[in-house]
Amino acid sequence: MTVSRRDALAYIASAAALSACGTRKNIRVGSKNFTESFVIAEIYSQALERSGLAVDRRFNLGSTQIALAAMRRGDIDLYPEYTGTAAIDVLHLPPMHDPIQLYRTVAREFAERYDLFWLTPSPMNDSQGLAVTSDFAKRERIETLSQLAPVASRFRLATIQEFVVRPDGIPGLHKLYGGFVFREVRTYDIALKYRALLEGKADVASAFTTDGAIAVERLTVLRDDRRLWPPYNVAPVVRRQTLQTQPHVARILDRVSPAITDTVARQMNAAVESGQDPADVAAAFLKGVSA
Repeated sequence: MTVSRRDALAYIASAAALSACGTRKNIRVGSKNFTESFVIAEIYSQALERSGLAVDRRFNLGSTQIALAAMRRGDIDLYPEYTGTAAIDVLHLPPMHDPIQLYRTVAREFAERYDLFWLTPSPMNDSQGLAVTSDFAKRERIETLSQLAPVASRFRLATIQEFVVRPDGIPGLHKLYGGFVFREVRTYDIALKYRALLEGKADVASAFTTDGAIAVERLTVLRDDRRLWPPYNVAPVVRRQTLQTQPHVARILDRVSPAITDTVARQMNAAVESGQDPADVAAAFLKGVSA
């Protein structure tokens, strides 16, 4: 996905145009409660520190709703968010499949409703998916969601709680594809659903397409051939007041976001899940980004 800096900052032009004023304070960077959010928030934090700004890390806040509430209260200044999540979970909009239209819509709505601004999105698209082992895909001759839908009653699903009720989870699969009534549905913490798949306790697992386990375990993500899932490009979401007092935050983060690709995200997630510290993984990433 390619979005110009001009497009990305269309809704913060008035804020960025204001000169920095007032007493400067540390930039408070938040994250949600999963590996990728930790790593990307750490990248944002270190990029700001590398440019001379002081940062307070307020990671592991919890769900989207908790992170957004922290932003609106002023407890944090920015955090990484996903366009598809913002549209569906926050704004309750129908799925959109054009990444630029989706980005512009959530940017406009967040600015108007919440006084929050989206900076340049990354090309990384952490969409949803259903994953199986390569052995399962070969044995059952299943490569697409359309092929799985009518035979789902033979198989067990490992997933997270929200996937059971989200409109782009099981309800959306059933509505668009038909079928998708699994023999058994068990919910797990995010990190444990792949373990259930690999230990033979499940046949299918809900997935995020940049999860490190997909690469490490050589899992097969079934093709969404009817396009249920919208793009989930990640971007920094920032409070207006922060951009008014420190508009250079946008310039700093806009330099690093384009380098966060699907491949890079999978590698970073896998590194953290194998035991590396998110701070070390973020530092290694930033070494390859132009200052």
